[in-house]
Amino acid sequence: MNIKQAKQEIKNTIQAYLMKDDQGEYVIPSVRQRPVLLIGAPGIGKTQVMEQVARECGIGLVAYTITHHTRQSAVGLPFISKKHYGEKEYSVTEYTMSEIVASVYDKIEETGLSEGILFIDEINCVSETLAPTMLQFLQCKTFGNHRIPEGWLIAAAGNPPEYNKSVREFDIVTLDRLKVIPVEPDFGAWREYACREAIHPAIIAYLDLKQQNFCRIETTVDGKLFATPRGWEDLSRLMEVYETLGIPIDRNVIGQYIQYPAISKDFANYLELYEKYRKDYQVDAILAGEIREELCDKVRKAPFDEKMSVISLLLTRLENEFRNVAEQEEKTELLMKWLKTYQEREGNGNRRLEAVLAELTEEWEQRKKAGLLDHRSDRRMRQVIALLEGYRKSAASLERDEPEEIWEYLKEQFARQREIYDSVWEKAGTMLEYGFDFMEAAFAAGQEMVLFVTNLNASSYSVHFLQEYECKRYYEYNRNLLFEDRETERKKRISAMIG
Repeated sequence: MNIKQAKQEIKNTIQAYLMKDDQGEYVIPSVRQRPVLLIGAPGIGKTQVMEQVARECGIGLVAYTITHHTRQSAVGLPFISKKHYGEKEYSVTEYTMSEIVASVYDKIEETGLSEGILFIDEINCVSETLAPTMLQFLQCKTFGNHRIPEGWLIAAAGNPPEYNKSVREFDIVTLDRLKVIPVEPDFGAWREYACREAIHPAIIAYLDLKQQNFCRIETTVDGKLFATPRGWEDLSRLMEVYETLGIPIDRNVIGQYIQYPAISKDFANYLELYEKYRKDYQVDAILAGEIREELCDKVRKAPFDEKMSVISLLLTRLENEFRNVAEQEEKTELLMKWLKTYQEREGNGNRRLEAVLAELTEEWEQRKKAGLLDHRSDRRMRQVIALLEGYRKSAASLERDEPEEIWEYLKEQFARQREIYDSVWEKAGTMLEYGFDFMEAAFAAGQEMVLFVTNLNASSYSVHFLQEYECKRYYEYNRNLLFEDRETERKKRISAMIG
């Protein structure tokens, strides 16, 4: 399965393992809660997906790369204790608590999250001395003689042996106690993630054309050559900053992340063309309504790669606007939620507002400490905290203190935020209409339009926007596209029956 399907399967597993009966006992007892083992190529997102799952399920996460540990740190240090068996006293070797088990208890104490995931990465690459400990851990959920707390699930990840010479194969006895999930690289699933996470548009456009270069790992006479999803994402973040700083991105920089010389060279060449297309076609002007016939004629006659790049530029620019709409909507909704709590507080207006601000700040700090906030959620909460702090200072400077006076002031401020959202929403809709104007002028209802609409359907931000914004042409082309898909499928079935 791909990483998106694996993520959903892990979430389903967590939901099942943490389900309790009427007496508060786990329906699936701990002994039957098989550890989840993800097996897949390096760099496809196995570790990252665990972080996402923990945040989305609202549970704790403790993660370790086991290759960094010795037997002592995993099992604990030995010490001698005295015990009585029968009428005799004996010296017995015991072990201090494992650093890994202790970190789970620390996480519970720090965050108050009694349930979570203990994630062990590269589990099949442990040293020879630690291998028996790992097998015991997977089979019995213990390190040494210390058990993982109830309510904490064990998850692990490893690479197949063809990617790592240090891999140790698990025997059948161990595998028969695991929930094994093989994960394969899948560009379609990654592309959806890439749009959501604002991966550099040039990378998305390039991989649309060269999907075979999305994840390639080979061992040749020249050594190991590889390009991985993790490499593309890390390169994307660097490209964004380099562009801001005005630092050129050449083949040498690309090769530091995409360690497959033929691919890094190919992408470097494409990046030059991509920048040329961006200047030549002036996408911002197109989406502002400047539809020039000479540009339409130029792209109509252009090679396939150039057409794809221009369409990608349009989609990326639209996607940025759809993302702005979603973020503004989330910020507005969160602000409304916390403004409503104002009326539930007691005291004068300023004290109520201070109480709301303190409560939101405390929630933000707790969620951040517990690792339950991704970058976007963290930013959204900080933005609302800043707004409320500004409202508090303004209300204090205006010497308003009556609860109703403050409430009227807060409603005025909220109305302004709503106006900002409406403005962003309307701008995105107008840009989408101009995008369709250009596509129709350049390609009419050809395959390029199919590609344009298909990619609108592939992005979570655009789908969310189009659920609210009524774009007649989008629905028209979408219906035609679905009809053509059904007709193609019908013809295939008929051919199969005849054959």
